[in-house]
Amino acid sequence: MGVSDEFPAPALKSILRHRGFKVSWNKVPSGRPTAFGRRHFFLILLSVGNSKIHYGDHVTHLDGVYLYFANSRVPYSTEIISENHSGYSCVFTEEFLKPIERLESIRQSPLFKTESTPAFKLDEIQQANLAAIFDTMIAADSTDYLYKDDLMRSYIQLIVHNALQMRPSEHFIQYNNASLRVSTQFMEMLERQFPIESPNAPLKLRSATDFADQLSIHVNYLNRSVKDITGKSTTTVISERIIAEAITLLRYTDWSITDIAFALGFEYPNYFSNSFKKATGHNPKFYRAS
Repeated sequence: MGVSDEFPAPALKSILRHRGFKVSWNKVPSGRPTAFGRRHFFLILLSVGNSKIHYGDHVTHLDGVYLYFANSRVPYSTEIISENHSGYSCVFTEEFLKPIERLESIRQSPLFKTESTPAFKLDEIQQANLAAIFDTMIAADSTDYLYKDDLMRSYIQLIVHNALQMRPSEHFIQYNNASLRVSTQFMEMLERQFPIESPNAPLKLRSATDFADQLSIHVNYLNRSVKDITGKSTTTVISERIIAEAITLLRYTDWSITDIAFALGFEYPNYFSNSFKKATGHNPKFYRAS
């Protein structure tokens, strides 16, 4: 199955190109899954009904009331199962988020997490509170208030904080030191290289030294900082992210294994195959076949 890079509708594409933001209440009929692919925007969804989200390598069944976050870097598709599916959606680009994207609460939020399922089942009180926020957003967005975009960003932060409070506190350990700053800059720089859009635009930063040079720090300082915050070596973090992208490309594009290897910065395809098998226990053809 090929990965689609298109927006779901020309109207939404136009809105996001000119402003980068849209909030709405939706009623969606049941139907076949949408095209699987990366969307070049973030999505916050208050879903009421029965649906499935095919997100990366996972399928999340949302039967009931859920708050859902879709990352712009992870391919996904939606499948509406119930006849009367409704809810609210807030769609925005990374450019729209830039004035607040460096806030730690935003960086730690489901908007930027790619390793976990970004769905939260809501009780009646949580549903009412979040629906009120969305209703307020829709009403405020229809005005000609001069600082409307700043107001919308504040509401996005409010929804994010609601989600953060739903998750166990141990998932959000705070590190108020230099290690956090360095590791955050490293992770941002690493993530900006993805998704890989073309075999002709390979990864440029693949080693701890590459990233340290870009950050103008000694590689040993980078390694200590990343180890302090993640518990993993810098090399391991880079390798895990490259392998995760490799799996996505193998499953959801028609690129050859050689093209994928070169796109991920491997000089020879057999180097890629050996690294891939060491990390996953399978050769690349296993994921291509699946």
